[in-house]
Amino acid sequence: MKAIVCTKYGSPEVLELREVEKPTPKDHEIRVKIHATTVTSGDTRVRSFKSPILFWIPMRLILGITKPRNKILGVEFAGEIEAIGKHVKRFKIGDQVYAISGMRFGAYAEYICFTEAGNVTLKPTNATYEEAAALSFGGTTALHFFRKAKIKPGQKVLIYGASGAVGTSAVQIAKVMGTKVTAVCSSANFELVKSLGADHVIDYRKEDFAQREERYDVIFDAVGKSSKANCKKALKPNGVFITVDGQGIAKVLTEDLIYLKTLVEEGKIKSVIDRRYALEQIPEAHRYVDKGHKKGNVVITVR
Repeated sequence: MKAIVCTKYGSPEVLELREVEKPTPKDHEIRVKIHATTVTSGDTRVRSFKSPILFWIPMRLILGITKPRNKILGVEFAGEIEAIGKHVKRFKIGDQVYAISGMRFGAYAEYICFTEAGNVTLKPTNATYEEAAALSFGGTTALHFFRKAKIKPGQKVLIYGASGAVGTSAVQIAKVMGTKVTAVCSSANFELVKSLGADHVIDYRKEDFAQREERYDVIFDAVGKSSKANCKKALKPNGVFITVDGQGIAKVLTEDLIYLKTLVEEGKIKSVIDRRYALEQIPEAHRYVDKGHKKGNVVITVR
């Protein structure tokens, strides 16, 4: 099968299209023919290995010393099950699924073997493979941090970096939770975040939201680029600040994937796709994501 292999840490040029062995499912595994995957900011950080000095050694031990231990990157995918292990009970051949593999990676390929007990479920019936693939990373990350913040209906929530993969999911999910949402992004993305349900918008390039009189119950930094000290100025006395930077890796639950599927099927949330690339164009997709200005998700279509 064809796959994109990360030969070492570095620029997007370290990603090479190669022929590799097609995996065979074990007893409790499914083999998925991948139709779509994505390039997330997390993928680009692993490829380039941009890690704080404090975490350099432990992260190298986890990921690999000179190159990723799992040479095929990619953490979310959608596709069709084409083979199953003899003990698989949750799924059958022909099921259309979407999943998030996390630190196992493996989605930059035509096929992947995945345990049926993993974070995988049937894809939304009204979503394309591309839309389903773009759903899991941002959606599960937003749900994880919102649980930490214990968000309640009626609260005022500010989302910093509202136009990215996590941010676009966070805006929609926060609205589903019954909150008033203020989205912080560039003015070029105002119409996008408003269409997702944002009640108010602030251009971070023109105004510091913390200098306003408005105070929030929850501030969620969805890109890890705002300081805790500055955000605290805009919080209510018992307000909560949460960020994707330095507060641990988001815990993914299969129940969250099922919940996101339901929300899509009910028309309450949708995937936001900025650009689409072919499998062999993944290096180009990484270069685009490296710029840090994508709107929602960058999708890879695998044929």
